[in-house]
Parts: sequence; structure tokens; C-alpha cells
Amino acid sequence: MGNHKKRIAVAMSGGVDSSVAAKLLRDQGYEVVGIFLHFWKEQPSLKKGDRGDLNFENKCCSAEALADARRVAAKIGIPLHVLNFSKIFKKQVVDNFLTEYGRGRTPNPCVRCNKTVKLGYLINQAKKLGFDYAASGHYVNLKQKDKKFSLYKAKDKNKDQSYFLYTFNQKELKHLLFPLGNYTKLQVRRLAKKFKLPVAEKPESQEICFVPGKSHNEFLRRHLKLKPGPIVILERSASGARPPCKQSVAGAAIESRGFSEKNQDSISPPAQGRSPSRMTKNKIIGQHQGLPLYTVGQRKGIEIGGTGPYYAARMDYKTNILYVVNNSNDKILYNNKLIAKNVNWISGAEPKLPLKCQAVIRYRHKPVTCVVVKNKNLYQVKFKEPQRAITSGQSVVFYKNNLALGGGIIEY
Repeated sequence: MGNHKKRIAVAMSGGVDSSVAAKLLRDQGYEVVGIFLHFWKEQPSLKKGDRGDLNFENKCCSAEALADARRVAAKIGIPLHVLNFSKIFKKQVVDNFLTEYGRGRTPNPCVRCNKTVKLGYLINQAKKLGFDYAASGHYVNLKQKDKKFSLYKAKDKNKDQSYFLYTFNQKELKHLLFPLGNYTKLQVRRLAKKFKLPVAEKPESQEICFVPGKSHNEFLRRHLKLKPGPIVILERSASGARPPCKQSVAGAAIESRGFSEKNQDSISPPAQGRSPSRMTKNKIIGQHQGLPLYTVGQRKGIEIGGTGPYYAARMDYKTNILYVVNNSNDKILYNNKLIAKNVNWISGAEPKLPLKCQAVIRYRHKPVTCVVVKNKNLYQVKFKEPQRAITSGQSVVFYKNNLALGGGIIEY
């Protein structure tokens, strides 16, 4: 069947990447329709003391972004439709973001957005409207062999976005296209100029789209009930050891499911996942503004006059204590394993375990060698070398060189 008979809904944000993606597909003979997605945006508060200088538009779907998308669509000769995804975006992305932070976890909203809204929900809506595919400007390679779809890293390793797409299954990948997988960002910019697209020089935003300004802490302060509490510096005892302390409620949840160090036949959580014991060698050095504002390894926001710098080591939600260390490479910030849940294998079949592969524990993190094993519905990932600031709520994604195997959410 020729390309001219295939109808493609291209998610267009008014940025250079999605614009070039739409143009490339149009030139390949597909019937292309641009889809501009309206997401949720925060409504300004009228409370006394609130800042009045914040722009509360969602960066992905601002009035300026819509105007840019319309200009691009007119330039390349395709229609542009606007779909309102604000309700599902609020429920699936924003509410989850706040719930996770409230639980002491650090979510990646882009991973969830791609799966449940930007691509996942768009696929369903596009099929209802008679489209064969949904496409986007993501930098990732999608390959098909014997009716099986595989995700590979993009040609541009600095822009590769396979990390954000590990949640997709074979049924969904069958209806997705990623035209930019074999281009570098520089090449895409050059193509935009060649095509005389009006967004060729438009800068890209790196911030969370639904958070006004550049500080997501201000957003959390407006939407979560934060409770100040003590900041305690972890100091070594006479024996040279530190008392272990809990990072968040996730550690306790794992132990309650039988993953304890006493049971050597099952996956065990890291030692620092246990509750605090003696605190004789630790002292209060300040006050935090609410535990959800901090994540492991973080320096910014721990403001203690005259001393420091300090780095968040653990957050104990039972006692509302923020534990810190004064060395960015302190051993307590490192761990050689993690527990992952909600793991998705892109091929549709779990690989043979134990699995030796590479893992990425956050976006732009360098892939590291690991071994993956399983106990019931949880997976343990053990690293060849200890990794700094493994963070619950983030995603761990598994690779075999450039092939993305799948991934899951870091429980602890």
C-alpha cells in the first residue's frame, strides 16, 4: 500500500522537532494532519502574597506555541486540528506528579505523559478518527522485523529520548512513527532552515511543561501541604559507621512484602532502607521547608548560613527529618542495587533471567553494567559499580548496546 494512502496524525507543539517531522512525512507522500494538544495549565491564585509575575501557560501548548504550529502547518500545506487533552493530562500526569512527591518520591512526568497522554492517548484518539499512525518529533529509532517492533537509541546520542518511551508495548508501537531517529539535532535545524520553516531558530525548553517559571519547588509549595522539620547531619560514630535511615515510605513498603535482609532467598532492599537507630553522633543543624522539596543527592535548597555545602542523604517521613552529609561523594549517597516495579519489556516477552545488560537510572545518566533478577513482580538491579543518588520514583531503563529492552519505576 502506498504512502499516499496512509493517514498520519503528527503531534505538533510548535517546536522545530515536531515541525520537521511533519514536513518529512509530508514529503514522503503520507496524508499528514497536524494535531496540537492542549494540556492542563495551572490557574493563577488570588491569595495574598502570591507572585503575580508568573506565566501560568503550559509551555507545550501556550498561545505562542499554537500560533507557531499554525504557521508551520500553513507553510508545509497540511491542516492543523486542536484536541483538548487537559482533563486526562491533569489526572494522569499532574495529579500523579503531586501524589508521588507527597509520598517522598521523585517522578519523571515526561515518561508518564508519553505513555498515558501525548502518545498513548493520541494513538487511541487517532485510530477513532481514522488515522493509521501517530507520529512525533522524538529522537528515537523504531525498527520492525518479522512483525516485531524494537526501539533503538537515536543517531544523536545527546538527544536520544528512548529513555522516555520504554513503557510502550508492541500493539502501541505498531501505530507509531518517529521520523527523526536517524538525524542529529544540528541536521534537523538545517532542514528547518532549508524548508524555510518559521520555527527554525526557535529555542527548546528543558523545564517541566506544566510548571510555571523554572522552579518546581514553588509549584509543590502551592499544591502540597508542607511541614517544616529538622535537618540532621549524619556523622560517623566511634566505630566509623553511620546509623542507617529510611529514604521514604517506599523502603518500608518493600520490607512489608517480605524483601528483608533476613530472607536470603528473596530480593533484599539496600541496608539504608531500614529505619533510623541510635542518633548519638548526629546533630540538628537547621530546618527544612518540607521533605517533598528534597531528593537524594540534592544540594540546592539546603540553606544553612555559614556552613556547608550539604547534600540530601535520606528523608524520613515518619519523623519528618531530613538527613544530610557534607561531602558530595559520601558513601551513603551510593548504592550497588535497586528494586524496580511495573517493569515493561518492549518485546512483549520477559528476557531470560538473570539478565546482564546496561541500565540508565535517570535521563542522561551514563549507562552502567548491571544484572537483573526477579522475585514475584519485583526486579532487583545489581550494578557492577555503586551508583550515586538512586532515586525512588525515577525510571530505570535497560539496554543491550543501542537496543532498549524495557524498564520500570525505581521503588528503592
